[in-house]
Amino acid sequence: MRLTLFAAAAMALCQAQAADLADPASLELAYDLPTVIITGSMPLPTVEQPRDTFAAPVQTASAQQIAGSGALDISAFLRRNLGSVYVNEVQNNPFQPDVSYRGYTASPLLGTPQGLSVYLDGMRLNQPFGDVVSWDLIPRMAIASLTLMPGSNPLFGLNTLGGALALQTKDGLSNPGTAVEARLGSHQRRGVEFEHGGSHASGWHWYATGNRFKEEGWRDDSPSDVRQLFGKLGWSDARTDIAVTVAHADNGLTGNGLQEQRMLARDYRSVYTKPDLTQNKSTLLNVTGKHQAGAGLLLSGNVYYRKIDTHTFNGDLNDESLDQSVYQPGAAERAALAAAGYTGFPASGANVSNTPFPKWRCIGNVLLNDEPAEKCNGMINRSHTQQENYGFSGQFTALADLAGARHAVTAGAAMDSSHATFRQTSQFGYLNPDRSITPVDFFADGTEIDDDGTPVDNRVDLSGRMRTWSVYASDSMALNQALTLTISGRYNRSTVRNRDAITPGGGSGSLDGDHRFSRFNPAIGLAYAPAAGVSAYLGYNEGSRTPTAIELGCADPENPCRLPNAMAGDPPLKQVVTKTWEAGVRGQWGDVARWSAGVFRAENHDDILFVADNQAGFGYFKNFGKTRHQGLELAADGKAGALDFGVNYTWLQATYQSRETVNGSANSSSDAQAPGLDGNIVITPGNRIPLTPSHIFKAHVDYQGGRDWTVGLAMTAVSSAYARGNENNQHQAGGPAYLGAGKSGGYAVVELNGKVQLTPQLSVFAQVNNLFDRKYATAAQLGATGFDANGNFAARPLPAVNGDYPMVNATFYAAGAPRSVNVGLHYAF
Repeated sequence: MRLTLFAAAAMALCQAQAADLADPASLELAYDLPTVIITGSMPLPTVEQPRDTFAAPVQTASAQQIAGSGALDISAFLRRNLGSVYVNEVQNNPFQPDVSYRGYTASPLLGTPQGLSVYLDGMRLNQPFGDVVSWDLIPRMAIASLTLMPGSNPLFGLNTLGGALALQTKDGLSNPGTAVEARLGSHQRRGVEFEHGGSHASGWHWYATGNRFKEEGWRDDSPSDVRQLFGKLGWSDARTDIAVTVAHADNGLTGNGLQEQRMLARDYRSVYTKPDLTQNKSTLLNVTGKHQAGAGLLLSGNVYYRKIDTHTFNGDLNDESLDQSVYQPGAAERAALAAAGYTGFPASGANVSNTPFPKWRCIGNVLLNDEPAEKCNGMINRSHTQQENYGFSGQFTALADLAGARHAVTAGAAMDSSHATFRQTSQFGYLNPDRSITPVDFFADGTEIDDDGTPVDNRVDLSGRMRTWSVYASDSMALNQALTLTISGRYNRSTVRNRDAITPGGGSGSLDGDHRFSRFNPAIGLAYAPAAGVSAYLGYNEGSRTPTAIELGCADPENPCRLPNAMAGDPPLKQVVTKTWEAGVRGQWGDVARWSAGVFRAENHDDILFVADNQAGFGYFKNFGKTRHQGLELAADGKAGALDFGVNYTWLQATYQSRETVNGSANSSSDAQAPGLDGNIVITPGNRIPLTPSHIFKAHVDYQGGRDWTVGLAMTAVSSAYARGNENNQHQAGGPAYLGAGKSGGYAVVELNGKVQLTPQLSVFAQVNNLFDRKYATAAQLGATGFDANGNFAARPLPAVNGDYPMVNATFYAAGAPRSVNVGLHYAF
């Protein structure tokens, strides 16, 4: 395997340049990166070395592999095909997964610790407000290649704690022609995609793609509507390539979240409460350019602008009502109801056994302006997030001989700036038998006083400005024919300025704050190739993540907040620093297969942990001393005749390495005075981090039946993982107050796919997901439940203890999708 020294340096910096770093057709999905030669319209000088110069197990994939997998979007492809990647489907929507790599996550959900950076043609896709990644905004068909870089490589900028995903899009030069694809499937899934690319002898080239997708979803009331457009116009000659990319998405997603274990056993498709709607609208503009200025000098850069507008509408259970008397309206409430024209309310005797879904005390307290925060068992949470993000980067890469060694030097600078506003309101309501919430005319806006005299105000009106300046450099040195040394580093300086429109001026309860963070992160790596087909690597790198506006706005334990719908308080947080070691070997078994084996250890210092108060999402962010992610990775893939095969195995140990006390009211091992009451748990070094499995295994085999048809079988197996709320790993089911094991079980899911080429232009494909219709869960969380075993609402489910009412706590699961069948047609002009 041969890799140019220039290509090694360029790939390491692909997040900041717009150049096509590789011929997509040459990329293979494996830990070992094969031959990568810079190609296209700009023939660059090459200094080919008969060795692998990467000190990391890079994974790559091409557009052909992404399309051939049948994956609905990029996140689904990552889950099925890349080693050490797994998915927690907390939202239970196919476009809203938590994608994790080595225990580090890129998630669309605020409150999830974000540890992966994602780039599209050099433009950062992690959103300013929370570093979240909205997978639904990435058009699958537009992707020409993807590269997953492991570790805390500082060259990929902020938030690169566990890895970086770099996506390169198609253009008309390498993807000419027109194609249309249509698909139908289970749960009323239907979609149409198109792409068209072309070029002209004058140097102009163009590419466009669009996607319209709809489905009703496999769970109750869980539709999705995805609309994506992508276009690129460029011009190139022998030395220069300039391109302008425009993309737009307007999506409506319903993700009804986790379901309580007993309700899931009664009806696998049921939801806890509804709806949970997210409306995402995004427009981006990215201008990229590269120019070969000399025989060994490449200049490249990009300028971008992005606007994202997100609305959420969530029907939630009001946990404050669970320890209240919510059934029989009193005399004053009955009088108010009658005066308002209501009829049918009970005069006496309403209780949990004969009133499964109470509403009259809620309505009566609204009329009296008394205590709806305690007597209403439902709540509608609405939020509106607006983000504008712009920036630029520029760099050069040069080849030179110095001090007897061949050098590939890359250096550059970047700026990212953004403005975000977040507004949230909460409206009380009551729960209906179908799990929807009927709102009443009362908002949690500070006008309500609860039974302990505390104002109830869940409003948020926050404006945040974030800016990061960066400079970076890397030098890859060929010390001899077998050994390459790479040294690199990046300096980041970030500012976060929060302003609270409701409680300005700072102090307790105010979101106002000005924060500055700066750090230099280094990296060093060695690659050793003593013989053809065998190489080894050793690397150390550091990366960091600054606290986001939402984390800084929700860091006060005295003022826990509801995410993604509220924040309170603004104590300072430290930036997270990750230090990673990598080592491994890789090679080939003749012409049949390639293999790799590696180990890694990453330690997070001052990790930011969301400490949840309850299942509904109340909590706060805080710095946690140290966490560790370490493990072993094994991989092999190859081709033997008509068979194409591959296996990946990961042993992952993600643990806390510091002692900490956190809320654990739903955990049986808490220090509560009695089972089911509020209490705390103690995390000790060695406790496993929730939602991180110990074992991940993937295997696939594809059979090429001549030139006309293929069939493939793939399996993903994941071991059990602890639930959120079980950070101390000590929860045990027992008694009426604690239901469920506090973990999600291991599972294995098999997928079958096939394709038949009917004519040179027309092909038909089919895919069966979850072939054996396995019921499984990808994530779990502990929390108080508002329902009894029959699915009826139940307040004060257990007898009082010293005047306090214990809760019934259960394990909530992110259920995996049942078997589904999808078929489609692909026609290429």
